[in-house]
Amino acid sequence: MAIMAQAIRMALHYGEENLGITNIFGEDVGPPLGGVFTATQGLKTTWNSPLDERGIVGAAMGLAFAGQRAVAEVQFSDYIYNTIDLLKLAGNQCWASAGDWNLPMTLMTPVGSGIRGSIYHSHSFDATATHIAGWKIVMPSNPLDAYGLMIACLKDPNPTMYLKPKALLRVRGTEQIPGEPPLTPEGEKQLKEMIDAPLGDRSKWKANWPKGLTDYTVEIGKGKIVREGDHVTVVSYGRTLLLCAQAADQLAQEGISVEVIDLRTLFPYDWEMISSSIKKTKRAIFVNEETEVTNFGEHLIRRTVEDLFYDLEARPRLVAGAFTPGVGLADSLEMASVPQLASILDAIREVSQERA
Repeated sequence: MAIMAQAIRMALHYGEENLGITNIFGEDVGPPLGGVFTATQGLKTTWNSPLDERGIVGAAMGLAFAGQRAVAEVQFSDYIYNTIDLLKLAGNQCWASAGDWNLPMTLMTPVGSGIRGSIYHSHSFDATATHIAGWKIVMPSNPLDAYGLMIACLKDPNPTMYLKPKALLRVRGTEQIPGEPPLTPEGEKQLKEMIDAPLGDRSKWKANWPKGLTDYTVEIGKGKIVREGDHVTVVSYGRTLLLCAQAADQLAQEGISVEVIDLRTLFPYDWEMISSSIKKTKRAIFVNEETEVTNFGEHLIRRTVEDLFYDLEARPRLVAGAFTPGVGLADSLEMASVPQLASILDAIREVSQERA
């Protein structure tokens, strides 16, 4: 099975060959590194930009205005904040031109904790991203969705933001990406030999891409129920989604039935799926690792209360990151800064026992 970084790489290759991708660029995106997380190794349209996030976003906008389709990467989301005015302009274009001007660009950036990145490489960006109108924003939690969501972004005529959870980029999937080698250890080894650059001299290396890659697409705006349940609805995405699924499996042994929704798309989000689930379970918990103040989950709680107040049998909860300026380097500090399995388990137990 492919890991998420390989899935992203294969989707970008498909985009180069079939969807008109003309430029994939950013800091260390091109040879020889192929991205700090190897998500752009072996691709034919990659190139290395200066260490200039505003230049990266501005170049992607210019290419899009010129009719090309670019994929630009900001190496870590911690360094994307000085581009906010440009992101606002990009999001405005279709609306401000009454639909006359499209801006076909995808901006991808790694987000979140999980690699002991300390204060400069551990930020989340989802709350800020969802506040910038005009962008479609996705965050996968597994390799198959990583592939399908990237294909969806590459097909979209307007700005899309692809948030890559750093903690999951080396996590292997459980579902086969169309076209990858068989679901066996031998298949995993074969894929690695085909598309992972070797250590050392890479000057003559070329990727040997799988021949059967398809345009498998995860529709933007559609969530996924990854665990069905009756007592509590838990909505998450990215790194914390896996923890929520793990918590649901563990709590089943205690007689607590948890329905887990992978949002997959932060905007537009699948409110129909969320509301239907909450009407069934009567309880809701929203989990992510962005800081708790002005968190995207707070918006979902507000909508839950406004739309579903009379369906609820317990107060909605938010399980989120601590409101601190950064994430500490020490393992204990990082673990205390963002949701972990224990905090999710505690919240689900509490909500499941509460009665209106």
